[in-house]
Amino acid sequence: MTFRQIAVPTAAMLIFLLLWEALVWIMGWPNYKMASPSDLVPAFERYWPLFLTMGWQTLWRTVAGLVLAVIFGTALGMIMGFSRTMRDALYPLLVGFNAIPKATVVPIVALMFVGMHDFNTVLIAFMISFFPIAVSVSIGLSTLEPEYRDILRSLGASQTTIFRKIALPKTLPEFFGALKVSVTLAFIGTNLMEIVSPHGRGLGALFDSGKTNSDYPLMFAVLIALAFLGIVLYYIVVALEKIFAGWADRAPG
Repeated sequence: MTFRQIAVPTAAMLIFLLLWEALVWIMGWPNYKMASPSDLVPAFERYWPLFLTMGWQTLWRTVAGLVLAVIFGTALGMIMGFSRTMRDALYPLLVGFNAIPKATVVPIVALMFVGMHDFNTVLIAFMISFFPIAVSVSIGLSTLEPEYRDILRSLGASQTTIFRKIALPKTLPEFFGALKVSVTLAFIGTNLMEIVSPHGRGLGALFDSGKTNSDYPLMFAVLIALAFLGIVLYYIVVALEKIFAGWADRAPG
């Protein structure tokens, strides 16, 4: 990673924090209406052990749900990509499922699996994040040039071989683009379960505690912690993309 790739995002985040601080100061908002970045430092210092513990709880559940989403989404995308019939059959179901607000699904899942807090949270993170992956893989495979398929099939190649040798490299850029979206969606799913169905675990529970106690700096500090974890996961995906699909990056400097 070059100095520019580190300096530009860092400068952008610092400018954002300065503008946020200036907005609160200009508007004269008290911290129980809009906490400023300077109000968040004491909150982090006071609750630092909780941020470490609950941040880890949120992170591992999110990653677990994301891994399941990658496995299931890739498999489903392969099925739809290689079969037009399955694509026509499954797309309406997937679109309909994805159109359902997941906040309405959370209470149903919580009631179905009472007491299984980790499972519930991972399940929601998975349910909300697999759709972009499945669609990207499906589109990548369905747009594969038929000449390649015909040549490989005439040589006796199976669908698995075609996928591994031709289709997989072609779909990697779309896959990683979808994975970047799924990272943020997985965090949304995790925190929905932690807030809507509170069980005292994760940053969502810490946010809910701040809301109950009217501790607004704590609430905003939780939001910043979530954003930080999301950025970390995003750049992990970017690093993986450079390793496995760096050849597709032709963006100008």
